[in-house]
Amino acid sequence: MTDRELMWRIAGGSGDGIDSTSQNFAKALMRSGLHVFTHRHYPSRIRGGHTYVEVRADEDPVRSRGNGYNFLLALGDSFARNPQEGAYYGNEEVKPLSENLDELNEGGVIVYDEGLVDTDEVENFEERVEENDWHVYPLDLRGLAREHGREVMRNTAGVGATCALLDIDLSYIEELMAEAMSDEILEANLEILEIAHDDVKENYEFTHDLRAPTGEHDDQQVLLSGSNAIAYGAIDEGCRFISGYPMTPWTDVFTIMSQRLPEIGGISEQVEDEIAAAALALGASHMGVKAMSGSSGGGFALMSEPLGLAEMTETPIVLVEAMRAGPSTGMPTKPEQADLEHVLYTSQGDSSRVVFAPANVRECYDQIRQAFRLAYEYHIPAILVYDQKLQGELRNVDDSFFDREPNGDPGATLTEDEIAEAAHHASGKFERFDYDAETVSPRSVPGQAGGRFLATGNEHNEVGHISEDPENRVRQMDRRLRKLDHIREELDAADDSHQTIYGDESAPVGILTWGSQQDTVFEAVDELQSRGHAVKAMGVSDLAPFPEQEVTDFLESVDECLVVEMNATAQFRGLVQKELGRFGPKLTSLLKYNGEPFEPVEVADGFDSAIDGDSEAPDGTKFVPAAGD
Repeated sequence: MTDRELMWRIAGGSGDGIDSTSQNFAKALMRSGLHVFTHRHYPSRIRGGHTYVEVRADEDPVRSRGNGYNFLLALGDSFARNPQEGAYYGNEEVKPLSENLDELNEGGVIVYDEGLVDTDEVENFEERVEENDWHVYPLDLRGLAREHGREVMRNTAGVGATCALLDIDLSYIEELMAEAMSDEILEANLEILEIAHDDVKENYEFTHDLRAPTGEHDDQQVLLSGSNAIAYGAIDEGCRFISGYPMTPWTDVFTIMSQRLPEIGGISEQVEDEIAAAALALGASHMGVKAMSGSSGGGFALMSEPLGLAEMTETPIVLVEAMRAGPSTGMPTKPEQADLEHVLYTSQGDSSRVVFAPANVRECYDQIRQAFRLAYEYHIPAILVYDQKLQGELRNVDDSFFDREPNGDPGATLTEDEIAEAAHHASGKFERFDYDAETVSPRSVPGQAGGRFLATGNEHNEVGHISEDPENRVRQMDRRLRKLDHIREELDAADDSHQTIYGDESAPVGILTWGSQQDTVFEAVDELQSRGHAVKAMGVSDLAPFPEQEVTDFLESVDECLVVEMNATAQFRGLVQKELGRFGPKLTSLLKYNGEPFEPVEVADGFDSAIDGDSEAPDGTKFVPAAGD
């Protein structure tokens, strides 16, 4: 994190165009040569309310949200249902200003729409401005938009004012607007953009020093979310069928796939519920198509029975689980990492599944492809678990990163000639579930000559007939579970591990995390090193089968370790202790579950407190001490 970087927050009401405006602003900064990262906050209520998006930009790569932010564009909430004093949700009209002041850094810039926001309604506003040395620019964005176009265009006016105050070239904004808007709308928006920009330049004295950084990219850049990367990776790995039911935050992946699959001969089906979604995808896979489904926590709970069916019938399938704060409906638009145990253990009996938790856009793309490959090679369900943070945040990635060969390989599937040579029962049925298969017994697909077998959710013999014979049960269960050992061996032998280590290799203390918090933790490592600490971190993506040797090597190399995750019950730490119990006394948890992801400084401060033996965790977080402490 640097003093020269820009951390811009645009705040308004749901329906004010906050998301689209921030995306375009981030893309413009990226095209100007900067690295960008976005963080989105929006309410769970259908009726809407206060929402904001942060855009962090620097000439150097950025990996997470920043520590606070330094520029606020507060549009006000033009859709506020009840701005009156004493309303249940407060004066929502001014919340885009009043609720964003706590995180605004000292010396920051505030632009607010005085056509909608009355600072007299913001408690102690003037005193806080003076105390924090904020630089305030009131502008009648609403009036300008009404005069030259429509009220919704006040966000365009706000961007114009931002560009003036930060010395940002308007050409990148204008280029994006030209790509997205029709002639009449484009003309009005361009006029408003330029009027607001010129008005600020000509009529306001700049009292702040903040300016946008400048940079240059060596490679063509694309701006993607985790949802984009998951969808594009699935398509590149040959997925041609998806079924689902909308549920935040899984909906993004489903929507992107639904838009793209018909263009390449694939099929997307929205069904009546998540049981049907998983079952339909399972049926498509049984027929030989690479298929996927998914949901968020509540919907994924309904997929437990089809998931167990996939494990018993050894039908490959890829499922996506997008975590959000629970239990039950919880906070549907807020991030949390509390579905780990749910994903690992849901369904009946002993689980035989692969579970990956990618940390960023690149890992989303790589690991969804790996999930498909393993699912269809080993005939096992593979689950990609991520969260609302990773689902919605945007970051720039080199376009060349996605220059990969597509893969339509159906996995361990026999041709008719191979089926003719395979073992068959006296009845003529193909011995699909061969006792003696070392890793996986290759499958046939319906319609292949000689490939007939039974697929049942009951325990079964080699051709699929129901069998409760004790010896058969043990042989079949052992064979299914043996796949996980082979998968672990394959992952351990691969050139590229899914586990990432960052920092001082010889450091005596470490930080362990998983999934979307990885890059935030890595930035915290940089901060801690600047404070004089020798520290390193490991981000873990392989949750099942667990990377026992890699995590063992990391934990053996440190004297104590902080485990960082977004839940209240330390679920990942529990998994580590389940697999590697002897390291329990080394592990202290830093947890956050208030609906906001960690900032790097919270991890760094938590580490400082934990190492010093201080029981005081940073605000909004909590410690769980090491076993025996």
